[in-house]
Amino acid sequence: MTGMGAVELLAEPLELRCGAKLPHRIAKSALSEQLGDRRNRPSAELVELYRTWARGGGGLLCTGNVMVDPSALGEPRNVSVPLRPDAGEYRTWADAVTGTDAQLWVQLNHPGRQSPRFLSRQPVAPSAVPFETRGLRSVFVPPRELTGDEIEAIIDRFALSALTFVEAGFAGIQVHAAHGYLVSQFLSPLTNRRTDVWGRQRSRFLLEVVRAVRAAIGDAVPISVKLNSADFQRGGFTEEESLAVVRELGEAGIDLLEVSGGTYEKAAMMGMGGESTGRREAYFLDYATKARKVTDVALMVTGGFSTAEGMADALRFGALDVIGLGRPLTVTPDLTARLLAGEEITAERLCPKTGIKLADSWLEVQWHTQQMHRIAAGKPVDVRRGALRSLVHAGLGDPLNAFRRVRG
Repeated sequence: MTGMGAVELLAEPLELRCGAKLPHRIAKSALSEQLGDRRNRPSAELVELYRTWARGGGGLLCTGNVMVDPSALGEPRNVSVPLRPDAGEYRTWADAVTGTDAQLWVQLNHPGRQSPRFLSRQPVAPSAVPFETRGLRSVFVPPRELTGDEIEAIIDRFALSALTFVEAGFAGIQVHAAHGYLVSQFLSPLTNRRTDVWGRQRSRFLLEVVRAVRAAIGDAVPISVKLNSADFQRGGFTEEESLAVVRELGEAGIDLLEVSGGTYEKAAMMGMGGESTGRREAYFLDYATKARKVTDVALMVTGGFSTAEGMADALRFGALDVIGLGRPLTVTPDLTARLLAGEEITAERLCPKTGIKLADSWLEVQWHTQQMHRIAAGKPVDVRRGALRSLVHAGLGDPLNAFRRVRG
């Protein structure tokens, strides 16, 4: 890799453990689209959004926040899998990438305690641990502890959902084990205080989900896991524990690990704390370097990349195999194709700022979500959309908007 130019490096295909091949090294990381219809099925707008990204040079396109339990939603318009799913309901979405080189993978998730009170009167979690901060406690009802049978049922829901999407034509599966959602809650000692096997072995839930998904979809379909490098909270899931889980996931046979970090309470994946980006052009690269030492699974890092040279440098450094892009693709949906064509273009984040920390944390998510919705509606991106207009459009009266910092 050392003698290759930036474009040549980014354009190089990648063969995963299972034999599946990614067409190049740039991936669209999961973003919570909120484009399900009123029955939480894929809408025509959601299909158009992914058609646009596929035609814009997409290689790996990972969906955001498809919930495996229709009674447990993280956001009102999440796509969810009904109790008796029909693969046919998802084929149009899978067909969005037809005629391109893109691979469409579905990200499967369960919110656990991160299901807001207007969606869940009684959310569930590994343990009955409420949020500590007053603001979050006003949004989320304290959860009920899951029974052993319920845990097994949720594992089965992940497997059934994965099979449904593979039968629909999706090319791969990602299990969301980051950002404080249910799988992440099992991993963290702050939210998993159980004394049974699910508490004594906090990684067991994730590993059982991976095994069940693999058994359902077979050996030829890639499985990815999105994992926190750490929670960045005192007493939480540590980097050392995370690296131990990385080793276990490699032994369990996953094909791609995406590195992220943080929770609703400490949103490191949005640049709000966690690993510094000062030395290299990305979040979580230091952690990825450590993960490389404990596994040979392909690694993907998302967050902070700006230029083709910066992306290529990360590949040359050897800490990762795939460059993840999220919010920049809501600003420039054909960014991937332009980077691979050698165009001197920057992965831009054009969100305006108010100078008020809390308002800007709302704005960072809402502005980019609104751009996604414009793309989905066949409209051009509105880079001039100002802070006030975006916040008013988002609805400042909706308390969930204040804490919707995690985007897949």
